[in-house]
Amino acid sequence: MLRIGLISDTHGFLDEKVFHHFNACDELWHAGDFGNMQVADDLRAFKPLRGVWGNVDGAALRYSFPEKNVFVVAGITVAMVHIGGYPGRYSAGVKSWLQQVKPALFIAGHSHIVKAVPDPQLQLLHLNPGAAGKQGWHKQRTLMRFGIAEKKIVELELIELGGR
Repeated sequence: MLRIGLISDTHGFLDEKVFHHFNACDELWHAGDFGNMQVADDLRAFKPLRGVWGNVDGAALRYSFPEKNVFVVAGITVAMVHIGGYPGRYSAGVKSWLQQVKPALFIAGHSHIVKAVPDPQLQLLHLNPGAAGKQGWHKQRTLMRFGIAEKKIVELELIELGGR
């Protein structure tokens, strides 16, 4: 089983607890709004990192990460974008992109709202890990951790880091 740590919307703040919660993970995925390059560098030094840039990320992060990221891992196609919406309320152009890419897993950040929602129409699972940083309107800082085994998402966990 491949173990994934999913984080988003750090906005320049990386809680040390992240490293404890993601210690057993094989890869880390960041769904945008890193906030600064130091967050990306610290995560990348800890574990292999995949991600996308978000609307608050500057030129260095936009150079280092794509706006949209599509990849295959452990036999499933993953599509990631920072501003993506969610099933029934996708952001402009996202539904057509997902129809083209046909991922099993769609990851977005931006809203600071934790979501794990299936989309039976597009046959995918949507995940948004909420926000791990201190900026924004969310009250609780969150992460997700999950596994991929036999082309399925398994052992999905929501992790609360504490108030912002």
